[in-house]
Amino acid sequence: MKDEKIGFWPNVLVPTLFPLPRCAIVICCTWRDKMNIGEISKATGLPVKTLRYYEEIGLISPSRAPNGYRLYDAKELEQLQFLSQARAMGFPLEECRSFLDLLADRSRASRDVHDLAHTRLLEVQKRIADLKALEMRLEEMMARCRDDDNPDCAILDSLSRFGTKITQPDETRRT
Repeated sequence: MKDEKIGFWPNVLVPTLFPLPRCAIVICCTWRDKMNIGEISKATGLPVKTLRYYEEIGLISPSRAPNGYRLYDAKELEQLQFLSQARAMGFPLEECRSFLDLLADRSRASRDVHDLAHTRLLEVQKRIADLKALEMRLEEMMARCRDDDNPDCAILDSLSRFGTKITQPDETRRT
């Protein structure tokens, strides 16, 4: 058995038991060297708009076809899957950029990667503590409420009391 490059698909290797005639038509499903933006979007689950944005800010840099269409190869597929996972873990884009740089740097120190993850962990722990404080405050207010048909409401009284500080989770927008 040998692999032959055929027809208009010079990048597709087709296993054959014997040489194919030049006019052979082969229908197959296989990884192609390049995918367009719609195909990479389906492969990664990332919206096309996100892919364009990642290119705009320099996180990825797909090649271009002669017609100007973006072409993504296996390297960009790996980077986009990596970005998707890092974003799902809540890492902001700049930290994702640092992770991609570290991923590409074979002389990296694992300590650098660990430090980025540790910083993120501390942020998550702070947000959890803020949310727990908010939960306690809500529970206190609800415990004082009579929960009946009377119009007096301890929750509304607590919320409208001047000078009462209600702990809120950090709502800084993470990009």
